[in-house]
This record gives sequence, C-alpha cells and structure tokens, in this order.
Amino acid sequence: MIAAASPPNRLPAERLIIRAGPDGTVSVDPSLAGWRYLSFDVRVLRAGSTTTFGATDAESAVVLLAGGDLELAGVGSLTGRESPFHGLPSAAYVPARCTVQVTAKADTEVAIARAPSSGQAGVATEPILIGPRDIEVEIRGAGGASRQINHIVKPSFPADRLLLVEVLTPSGNWSSWPPHKHDVDDMPAEAVLEEVYCYRFRRRQAWGVQRIYRRPDSPATRESGPRDALFAVRHGDVAIVPDGYHPFVAAHGDDAYYLNALAGDRRTMACSFDPDLDWVRETWATMDPDPRLPLVAR
Repeated sequence: MIAAASPPNRLPAERLIIRAGPDGTVSVDPSLAGWRYLSFDVRVLRAGSTTTFGATDAESAVVLLAGGDLELAGVGSLTGRESPFHGLPSAAYVPARCTVQVTAKADTEVAIARAPSSGQAGVATEPILIGPRDIEVEIRGAGGASRQINHIVKPSFPADRLLLVEVLTPSGNWSSWPPHKHDVDDMPAEAVLEEVYCYRFRRRQAWGVQRIYRRPDSPATRESGPRDALFAVRHGDVAIVPDGYHPFVAAHGDDAYYLNALAGDRRTMACSFDPDLDWVRETWATMDPDPRLPLVAR
C-alpha cells in the first residue's frame, strides 16, 4: 500500500535534533521519530572488533563515515577515509534475510540505516558493495546555493525502501534550497519520504543552521498543527525530518556535510518546493556554480 501522507507528527521542536553521545553514537527508530519505517544509527567500530549487520525482516545500508577499512566476510571490503571531506564514500547494502560479518581494521565510524521489508519484487537478494568509483557526483544549484551531491543508494538501485545521499556544502552556502518537502503522495511531483540529516563539519567546532517548518496551508499543519523550528546543528548531530520544509545553511568559514537517509513506499526522490521560494531555481540558468566545488573530487 502507498501511504497518502506522512502520519501526524506532534514532536516538540527540541526532539527533532538528536545530540550525539560522548562516544559519538546516535540512535533513531520509528517510535522515537513518530514515523513508519526508518531507523538510523551512528556507531564506532573499534580496531579488530567484529560485528554483524543485517536482519530477517529489514534491509540495511552501512556507510563508512570516517576511519579505516572494513572487511565484510565473503563480500569484500569498504575503503576507509579520514573524513567525508577527504574522499568519496564506501557503503554496503544488505537486503532482508541476509547478514554480513564486518571486521574493523582500525577505529571506524559508520552510519547504519534500516527499513522493514515491503516484499516488493526487484530487490537484491545478496549484499552489494558500493565503492567510491560507483558514486555519482552531482553539482547542484548555483552561486550561493551550490552544493555537491554524492549519490550512494539511488532510486534506480535494487533496494526496497532505503535511499542514501551525501551532501557537501561550502562555507556560507545554502543547501536543500529552495526549501522542499516530501510528506504527501502526489506523484509525479512528490512522494512520502521519512528522512534524517547526519551532520559533520570540516572543523569539528563549527556549526550550521537547520530549519524545519510547515506552511500554514500544508496538510501536515492541518493534521498536526504549526511547526517552525530553527537549530544550530553541530558535528555529530542528527535531525529528524518527519514532514515539512527543511533547508540548511553552512556558517561562513566552515564547510559542512550531511548524510541523508530516507525511506518510503516509492523508489523516488520526488519533492515539492516552497511556492514562495521556488522561483530561485530559475535564476540558476544565468549563474555559475560555486568554483570551490567539488569539495571532494573523484
């Protein structure tokens, strides 16, 4: 079944941002976020440790955020990187009913996204490695709204519900701009997608600004009431985006990164833009992209 809209969500503003624990760990699940599908964790795998990823009833995707190589028994290895600003990502997709034993060669920080199986056809039945050479790099926007998109698990990928993408935003630039949302099923313009933003900064003491808001005329506002939250987000934080528009801006002087993990009923990134600001996309035709991009080259 295709949900017509995201479920009503009345989380107070302060619960939309999850601060990392002292060890850098973060955990989000549907009961915490007030949505249907997406779970998301950040954890550190210590050098020499072995863990198992995968579940009977859920697909998983593991993204190497920073650290050394990871060895996946019987599958291959993920290439380490010093940080998201020092190399393109490596990831692994683990379909439902599969498990993978992972051994860390050095201390390694990983993000794990999970979503329950829908039972749809066309989903991979064996784990798939995604290396830096597999990443599609896109420069999106222009001028002060330029950013780099690293596509990891695209709609065309043989996953079930999960979608994964990295975004690198040069200092001072606006990202996820113009503000967009994906909380109603109105194809081909928009689909329902749950989403998290997992932030990193080139300078760990840096911060950026994330806004999450509903327009007064939106279905989400009619169901759940008004929302207009504005946060200073820091290295290690995770934002929950259950509905509404959600733009981000990197503070002057500090390059920013976020990993987006999404899950829904359709394999699409279809979204609609705030009608008060959608006009800015037309101006990009006469502007150049930010010359600092890409922040991470192939």
